[in-house]
Amino acid sequence: MAPTLLPGDRLLVDPRPDGPGWPPLGAIVVVRDPEHTDRRLIKRVSGRAGPAGAVTVAGDAAGPSRDSRAFGPVPLAAVLGVAWFRYLPRDRRGYLEGTASNDLAKL
Repeated sequence: MAPTLLPGDRLLVDPRPDGPGWPPLGAIVVVRDPEHTDRRLIKRVSGRAGPAGAVTVAGDAAGPSRDSRAFGPVPLAAVLGVAWFRYLPRDRRGYLEGTASNDLAKL
């Protein structure tokens, strides 16, 4: 799968609180890097792990991506928010896949 995001993309992130079904499967999320807690990663939610206390995440560029295959499930407390809109660069501005305005209520 081709990467959805490229270096230099600037995003709006919705830091919604936990709730049933949050974050939704397929959503692009910002998470604390489990191995370097001062860093942030942007990944796609690929599944749920444990009794609703964690999610698995994957990168769109699966080969070189550091994701749950390397560091395991991510606790919900480490999910900082859902990315939903790219505002820069201007020629790629718009809603991210799966986050059209009618889908935002599901987030």
